[in-house]
Amino acid sequence: MTTTPAASAERGLRDRKKRETRDRLAHVATLLFIERGFEQVTIAEIAEAAHVSKMTVSNYFPLKEDLVFDAGQSVLDSLARTVRERTPGESALHALRRAYLATLGEQHPLNGRCTPGFARLVHDSPRLRAREREIDEQREAALAAALTEATRAAAEDPTPDLSAAQLACVHRVLHRTARALIRQDTPEDALVERLASLAHTAFAALEPALATYATRPAND
Repeated sequence: MTTTPAASAERGLRDRKKRETRDRLAHVATLLFIERGFEQVTIAEIAEAAHVSKMTVSNYFPLKEDLVFDAGQSVLDSLARTVRERTPGESALHALRRAYLATLGEQHPLNGRCTPGFARLVHDSPRLRAREREIDEQREAALAAALTEATRAAAEDPTPDLSAAQLACVHRVLHRTARALIRQDTPEDALVERLASLAHTAFAALEPALATYATRPAND
């Protein structure tokens, strides 16, 4: 069945409106959460502030916690995507280190940077911390799948899972450190310097085991 230009344009417009609604709901909710605390704000209050129905909020965000962690798939895929996009001759470890250091000057799914209000919001909510741990586990699983694909590992080979666990652990430590520094209102230059130093140390610790693991062939 052929799709007409008009139908494609209409579908594109619908998709854009859905993204805009999703972004607006997450923005409104996060402002309320930062102001009053995650547990203290109800879905009804978010709906009222965003001028939509409770059903609309729930349709876009079945889990209240995901109003905070609204980046969704981009976060879950961040490590796996970096491995898949590594350059010829580059290992998974070196790709992840390069990508992490390249993003340190901005808020990015790879580095855990955020606003002080957001950092305090997550730190102060057991439910948000638990949800973030679930996201971390899903991101590690996606990384393991990418490593399995990259190395053509057999199903019974534990190496991709073991390697993903180590690489994901480095990112968790970096994220946790970033959030702690941000909550302390650490100046920008000092924040970047501390995180860069920790990243070099952490990734270097994995060099003996993973320096050449999942290296992309030069002719790939």
